[in-house]
Amino acid sequence: MFSAWGRFVHRRHWLVLALSLVLLGASGYVVHEGGKLQPAGPTQTAESARATKLIEQELPRASAATFVLIYSSPTLTAKDPAFQEAVARSLEPLRSDPRVASIVSPFDGSVADPTPYISKDGHAAFVSVALTDDTVTAGAYYPQLRSLVRSDTLQVQATGTVAIVNGFNTVLATDLRRAELISLPLVAILLLIVFGSVVAAFIPLGVGLLAVLAGLAGMFLLSRATDVSQYAENIVTLLGLGVAIDYSLFVTNRFREELHRGRSTEEAVANALATAGRAITFSGITVAIGESGMLFYQGTYLTSMGTAAAIVVGMAVLYGLTFLPALLSVLGRRIDLVRVPIFAADPTGRGPWHSLAMGVMKRPVLVLVPIIALIGVIASPIVHIDLANGDVTMLPKREESRAAYDKLISDFPGAGQTHVQVVVDYAGGDPLSAAHIPQLVDLQRRLAALPNAQRVSSPFSLDPRLDAGAYTALYTLPASQLPPQLQAVMSAIGPQRLAALREQTVGPHIVLYDVATDVQDNSDAAHQLVRDARALSAPPGAEKLVTGFPASDLDTVTFIESRTVPAVAYVMLATAIVLFLLLGSVVLPLKAIVMNLLSIGASFGALVFVFQEGHLADQLGFTASGTIDPTLPVIMFCSLFGLSMDYEVLLLSRIQEEYVRTGDNTGAVAEGLERSGRLITGAAAIMVGVFLAFGLAEVFLIKALGLGMALAVAIDATLVRALVVPATMRLLGSVNWWAPGPLARLYRRLALGERQGEGPVTVDTA
Repeated sequence: MFSAWGRFVHRRHWLVLALSLVLLGASGYVVHEGGKLQPAGPTQTAESARATKLIEQELPRASAATFVLIYSSPTLTAKDPAFQEAVARSLEPLRSDPRVASIVSPFDGSVADPTPYISKDGHAAFVSVALTDDTVTAGAYYPQLRSLVRSDTLQVQATGTVAIVNGFNTVLATDLRRAELISLPLVAILLLIVFGSVVAAFIPLGVGLLAVLAGLAGMFLLSRATDVSQYAENIVTLLGLGVAIDYSLFVTNRFREELHRGRSTEEAVANALATAGRAITFSGITVAIGESGMLFYQGTYLTSMGTAAAIVVGMAVLYGLTFLPALLSVLGRRIDLVRVPIFAADPTGRGPWHSLAMGVMKRPVLVLVPIIALIGVIASPIVHIDLANGDVTMLPKREESRAAYDKLISDFPGAGQTHVQVVVDYAGGDPLSAAHIPQLVDLQRRLAALPNAQRVSSPFSLDPRLDAGAYTALYTLPASQLPPQLQAVMSAIGPQRLAALREQTVGPHIVLYDVATDVQDNSDAAHQLVRDARALSAPPGAEKLVTGFPASDLDTVTFIESRTVPAVAYVMLATAIVLFLLLGSVVLPLKAIVMNLLSIGASFGALVFVFQEGHLADQLGFTASGTIDPTLPVIMFCSLFGLSMDYEVLLLSRIQEEYVRTGDNTGAVAEGLERSGRLITGAAAIMVGVFLAFGLAEVFLIKALGLGMALAVAIDATLVRALVVPATMRLLGSVNWWAPGPLARLYRRLALGERQGEGPVTVDTA
């Protein structure tokens, strides 16, 4: 099938190239049009996400579409009229902007208690700005709004949800440009070393760029149908460059090898697709299977990332089976033009890889024991992994929203506290009716009594002297009808404070309680506070929901942990089935899965050692939080499982090719490693180079992903594929190729394996 396809592409190469050009134009147009990428939010189906949505709908001031402006001066204090006048002047453009829903300032009476808005030293104050749109829509015009806020007297910094999302978008874009500028020249040099020819070297690079462009187009099209994460663009580029260049490298190398064997261009294309083309197809399927494991996490941004990653892998295979062989058909023997003698290598000769394989297979146990022990040591920190949601600290300290956040936490009273929000929803009625208030006051009391609850702010926290009857009168009677003693209390509180508190905590159908605590937001104590709040009974006729960062963190970790076992089982089972269809063995797929787990385990151990425990934090330029974002291991596992199979498929398919031809397991392993070892090393070096370029990112998650995947691929292509695989295959012997009778007959009936009985290949050395 693949051979026939290769002959068809060769004979219709101009048509295939024209269709590829059309796809290129369409991809470029879609990428130019772009699309909306979403910030990484909470699990949409979780209780915390539903509560957050209610707050966004009914309480604009408490919604996610907000940002905070911090004003500071080394000389003036917030009490100085000049300070307050400067703040007022800088806010004038925002007050007249229709996109601004409200502004809460400590200087205009819009806040019940201005004390938390003033810094501890009195030289800074912050203002909260709520916008009319959701976070993504507001993010598009936030930079324009931010540019309107200027002051000649005070220093102004911005943070808060919208500012932080904008910070991530800006830094991610910068990271992407940096990675491309570093990785592309590096890849070009590595390809030149592998091929020793300028023309041959630039073919995989060009195919990689085409595949990435098509993958980005698919990502933006996907964003018009569903939410796509802001991280997806980096993941598509990272994965697309590595996979597409590797796939085209495999096909191009096999094409050159066939030409050097004396084949015609048509025969070389046909044989290249029948071997390397077949391998990259199965490899692409295994990578796509790995990425599809993220579809088990519906309701999180992982699903969009998995889909986008699968799209770019599919485009890499598509270009590798269409555009690439068509281009090779046009080039023919001119592929070796502009040779670089110092890099040139004979693709048909025997070399060190054959000797290495034979040496390993002479003493397989002596090779396996120390290597597996070494990998075990590298992987051992994984037992201490601690999962928690990432936050603004994933941004570099130089970024404005991160710097302003750090200032807010360190300089303002109560800003470092953790907040758990409890929403009581009366879907069909007024939350402050006379029938509801006594139960709501009772909930205020029960929340305040919870362990670690320092303070509860709500419509029922005005004055400890007020009881349920007083609050019922306050919120249901006109001011003129209040009892004298209650009028005195309200006079002391002030009508502005009462109005501000009610506007911030009461919606058409909901009442909001804010539970403040001094425990760390992702700590076990914070999680327990969430559980305790959820365990309280809801007022009759109402639904009670708990949100806030600790609740979102708990929900996300719980959700991901609950989906991980079926996701991992699916990826392993589906990969084993695909490898069986490729190899006709049930032993080799199981061995391949174990090999993958070795390299992935090592990368996870390094991830914990470096990024959770903070080793090399100063050298690598990140802030260690003591935890790992729960989505990071998922992304790494799903991506690495497929990528590790990339090299396994290439190696085993070449070994199988020799085994079918000779029937000698040991010789087939040595010859297969000789034929693919240099190529696997070169391909791995390219992928490691691409991943390391992304490891220079300033966003924590992308940096950890790039460095973790680079380490995994390096270990996989060296220790695992070059040493562990030949050692285990020598120990297993002919058992490598065993399958139960019914499965063996099914494999032969499907005819997906290497062709039988071709005999030795005659090499034309003329």
